[in-house]
This record gives sequence, C-alpha cells and structure tokens, in this order.
Amino acid sequence: MADRGDAIEIIQREMTAFARRARATAARMHPELSLVSYTLLSHLEYQGGCRATDLAAHYTLDKSTISRQVAALEKAGLVERRQDPADHRVQVLHLTERGVGVLAQVTDSRRIAFHERLAGWSGPDLERFAEYLLRYNAGAEGGLGEGGAE
Repeated sequence: MADRGDAIEIIQREMTAFARRARATAARMHPELSLVSYTLLSHLEYQGGCRATDLAAHYTLDKSTISRQVAALEKAGLVERRQDPADHRVQVLHLTERGVGVLAQVTDSRRIAFHERLAGWSGPDLERFAEYLLRYNAGAEGGLGEGGAE
C-alpha cells in the first residue's frame, strides 16, 4: 500500500460496499424489515422500550424521520405504544409479540450469515477484526454515529 491516504480510501470504499450489502441482505432476510427497522427494533429490545425522542437522539436523526419509521413499524404490527406508568403524558415504544418473533428470526439469520462469511477466518484474525471494529465505532461516538451516513 502506497500511503495512509490510499489506505483510508480503500477503507471508505469497502465500508460503503459493506453498508450497501447489509441493506440488500436485510431486505432478503425479511421483506418487511429494512436495515433501519431492524436497528430500531434491536434498540427497543435492548432498552426494554423507549420514547421516539430517545430513538431520535440516540441515532442523531430528525424526529420526523423516526416518526415515519415508527409509524411503519406500528402499521406492520411490530411495535406498539404504551403509556409510561411514571408519567401518563409519555408514550413508550415496545416490541409487540410479533415484533419479538420477527426480530429473533432476522437476528438468527444474520448470525448464521456472519458465521458462514467468516468461517474461513482464523481465531486471531477474528479477534483482530473485532478489536478494530470496536475501536472504529468507539471513535465515531462523537461523529455521525449509528444513524449517520458513514
């Protein structure tokens, strides 16, 4: 490799290809669940529910963008709004039973796909790759983050 600039160009190009493949794979795994929808459902499951404004803040997205995404998830029967017991003015988003099932199905499919794609990698290579991804994503915390256009 010629220099640092060349390496960064290759990384940028390959990360873009990775994101494009991830979107295409998500569409094949479940027709109702885009990569964005999968990400939002995963976050709701991990958090045990949260407000739409919390999703917008976490992913650094406009409230109207989250509103459209949540409306689509509600229409598909994957998410429901529940009144916050501590503050009845607040609506908290939760996965429905169907949402839990769809998320589990897609998560299993994604896990299998990753295992297949990385089957030929050695243990040390996998560990290094995992460390690099953790380091890269930790460095992005103040930047575009998960919801950005990286």
